Amino acid sequence: MALFTSKAVRIDQHGGPEELKLVDVRVGEPGPGEIRIRHKAVGLNYIDVYQRSGLYRLPMPLQLGMEASGVVEAVGEGLPGQPMHLKAGDRAAYASQPPGSYCEVRVMPAKCVCKLPDAISFELGAAMMLKGLTVQYLLRRTQPQGGLQAGDFVLFHAAAGGVGLIACQWARAMGLQLIGTAGSDEKCALAKAHGAAFVINYAKEDFVARVKEITGDLGVKVVYDSVGKDTFDRSLDCLRPFGLMASFGNASGPVEPFSPGILGTKGSLYVTRQTLFSHITTRENTQEMADDLFEMVTSGKVNIRIDQRFPLAEVQQAHRMLEARKTTGCTILTL
Repeated sequence: MALFTSKAVRIDQHGGPEELKLVDVRVGEPGPGEIRIRHKAVGLNYIDVYQRSGLYRLPMPLQLGMEASGVVEAVGEGLPGQPMHLKAGDRAAYASQPPGSYCEVRVMPAKCVCKLPDAISFELGAAMMLKGLTVQYLLRRTQPQGGLQAGDFVLFHAAAGGVGLIACQWARAMGLQLIGTAGSDEKCALAKAHGAAFVINYAKEDFVARVKEITGDLGVKVVYDSVGKDTFDRSLDCLRPFGLMASFGNASGPVEPFSPGILGTKGSLYVTRQTLFSHITTRENTQEMADDLFEMVTSGKVNIRIDQRFPLAEVQQAHRMLEARKTTGCTILTL
């Protein structure tokens, strides 16, 4: 039986930001392997736009949101072989499937939820989980043949966004020479200030030519690309032989079909399409990745930048700003 109602953002059909509605939903007790969490802050991510617009189609009605932080209110029984790692009163944060974080309170699977260190605020916890874990799997787990070593060149598109600014700092800590692209001089300066070794304003410069110039015509070992359609083809020309094209988003639209034969003619390249949720299918993997992220943040190697805050009731405007590429760093919804 439902205990109470919670404010939540829901869509009843795919479409624009106007489809986002604040509604009352019923919240009950957690079952086996579940917790109930009361949110303090919620993260906003581009995947939310994909799900709202229909690029990623999910059953309706749909409660959006992939990350948040808050306080655990209640826990269910542990699953066989998986004792419950959380208790009521714990500070916690998560990035998880299924969506549903745009709300005050929710019941959800516990395996994706991690205790939030006292040194990390709820706002930072909400802003960092999906984006930070994305950078963790990209730079630590999505590497080219032979791996990445200090001094290696990598290209990172959208370097002034929430994921990009974390990646700039993390790459610097690893000793990598990250070349970041962005669409304005201001955003390029932001990426540079956060650790990018080189920056390219793609609105003014040919990023392929600049990458070749920066690398002495050798190319980069990896391209990390969340832009998609507008950058994919030309990014292949930025890679050195046996380089890796790591696609992890479609901000400009899905990548057009291509012939695998071009990978051979361009240097026997590798291509992968990554998603965080393939990496956090187990409790053990999730915690290992989160521990790495927490260490990077608490050590000061990575600073999580929150540049936009919107009340939950203003979620439509938050989506409009994100889609118009008028945001930098991280955006959160406050409760």
